[in-house]
Formats: sequence, C-alpha cells, structure tokens
Amino acid sequence: MAWFKIDDSSHMHPKIVKAGNAALGLWVRAGAYSAQHLTEGTVPAVVARQYGTAPQARKLVTVGLWHEHGHTCPRCPQPPVGDFMVHDFFEGGRNSTRAQVEANRAAAAERKAKSRTRNEARTVDESAADRARNERGSATNRERNAPPFQEESAGHEGVSHRDAIDSVTGPQANTNPYPSTSFGSRGEQASPDGPRIAEPVRPLVDAMSAAGMVVSWELSSAEWLLLHALIERCGVQVLVDHAGGAWQAARTRPRSARYFVSGWRSLPTPPPRAPGAGPNVVPLNPGAARPSTTDQRVRAGLDLAAQLREQENAQ
Repeated sequence: MAWFKIDDSSHMHPKIVKAGNAALGLWVRAGAYSAQHLTEGTVPAVVARQYGTAPQARKLVTVGLWHEHGHTCPRCPQPPVGDFMVHDFFEGGRNSTRAQVEANRAAAAERKAKSRTRNEARTVDESAADRARNERGSATNRERNAPPFQEESAGHEGVSHRDAIDSVTGPQANTNPYPSTSFGSRGEQASPDGPRIAEPVRPLVDAMSAAGMVVSWELSSAEWLLLHALIERCGVQVLVDHAGGAWQAARTRPRSARYFVSGWRSLPTPPPRAPGAGPNVVPLNPGAARPSTTDQRVRAGLDLAAQLREQENAQ
C-alpha cells in the first residue's frame, strides 16, 4: 500500500490553518489518491468533486496547497485543464515518482521469481536424492533376500532350492524382506522397485498419500508391527490428522514415515466406546473385567520381531 507522507509540523502550518479543516480533509484524501494511483501529484477534477466541494478546492488553490492549470510556480508541473496539482509533491523526496515505484515493484518481483526458482531446484534435487536412496535400498534388499543355491545346479545331485519337493518349502523361499507376522500378512510391494508394505498398515499408507504426505516407507519388521498396533489403538484417521499437523509444522519436508512414529506413540488411547445396554442384553461373562490388550499386542509384536531377526541371522 502506498503512503501519502505529511509533514509532522503541518498541523500548525499557516497554509493549513488558513485553509480550514474541511479543505484539509480534501487535501489529505486527494493526496493519498495521487500516491496510490501514481499520478505524481495530479488530482483529477472528478476526484476533487467526489472527495470535496468546489469552495474547498478554491481554498486550497488560494492558500497555495494546490495549483490550477496555468499556475506560475517554478517547482511544480502544469496539470491538465480542469485538474489540480499538489504543491511540492516531490519536495525532499517525500513521495516517489511512477518510474521509481514501478522499478521497485519489478525488482521485488524479480527477487521473488529467483527465490521461487531456487526453491523448485532444491525440491527437484531432494526428490532425485530420495529416489536414488530408495533404489539403492531396493537393490540391497533384493541381493540380501535372494535365495542361495548349492554348488550343484537344479536337477543334479543334492537338493537345490529350484527343485520341486512336494509339501516342502525352502527355508528362504520367501524373498519378501518383511517376514510373516502375527497378523497374517507378508506385505505387498507398492511398486516393482519400492518398499514392501505390510497389508494391515496399507490403509494408513494410502490415507497418508491421499492427504499429500508422500514419504518413504522403508521400515523394519518391528516398525511395521508397531504401526499395526498403533492403528488398532488410535485408528487410521487419528494418525493421519496428527501427521498432518506435524507435516505443517516441519521446517523441511519429512522424507520417511519414521518422522511421525514418535508423535504417534505419544497419542493417548481413545476411551472405549460403551456398548448400548438394553433390557434384552445379557452379559456373557458378568464380573470379569475385560483387560486392555493394546500394550500386550505391542509387546507381542516386538517380541515376534526379535524372534524373526534371530531366525534371519541364523539362516
């Protein structure tokens, strides 16, 4: 917003006192109009009529605060016929010319465009680095989980992992980097080169992506089990809402789902929803308190993850 600068001693200036308060109001409003619309001190006649009266305009001309066309002031340009010119509008650099304002605006727009270009380039570089890391991680997973073969090839002496044996599964026949869990899922790969997603956690992954929070899901077996327990405890929507707040508050864009885990773990357990009781409802086991199983599931998941890691190391 442009500013119409007024001398701080103008309240006692002889011209202001002589013009009167009514004419002073016209002078202030017309000056602000000129500064905003870059008319360089020119007050169009239509603006003068809209903001004041003809006697007020004559007072401003009489005391020397305004000029009409044909004036003799050597410091002020001539206004068009019927318009007015604010006296000494540019005195002491108090107000800027149209050229100065437009140059400042163009320079500000150029600085903003350069900043936007730098931010876009940084985002592209970060995305490329994330892709490279994910590709390296996927290649490492494939090599680590590839089934080994004995010295003999399939069909020759000895047992090969490619030999079909009825009712027998090789100890490393499953190349999934995330082993089976207590909730009965081996996960599903989101893309040919992407991480495998544990199926019970897929609703959370899909909801996060739908909300625009696209992050890496390269997690360990124990972390998948923990996420499943958190979903059962809090629900997908609560986790997504909490992650949205963390996403907005982050100084830089989070790259991994691990960024949200500590916040999710700190969420309180929602109170259990009381079942509707009626005259025909018969409790199956009155007197027996139903224990909370959230902590038990989390502990069991972590124990199972530790057992699975021991099995993988033993193999």
